[in-house]
Amino acid sequence: MHYIMTFIWSAILISMLNYVVSSVQNVEFVFKDGLIMSIPVAIMVFIITAIIPNDPLPKEQH
Repeated sequence: MHYIMTFIWSAILISMLNYVVSSVQNVEFVFKDGLIMSIPVAIMVFIITAIIPNDPLPKEQH
């Protein structure tokens, strides 16, 4: 479920970014381009979450 929701959120956010940039540049909005670019973004998110440790930091005793 984690992977599915990550892909859905990346597709939504990248499509919104694609829409805004295409509106600012006065070019045609292509929804397929946003979906294609959301796949590498989702993969990058998976890689980043695999690299970042999930363990809490040790507390120093004074």
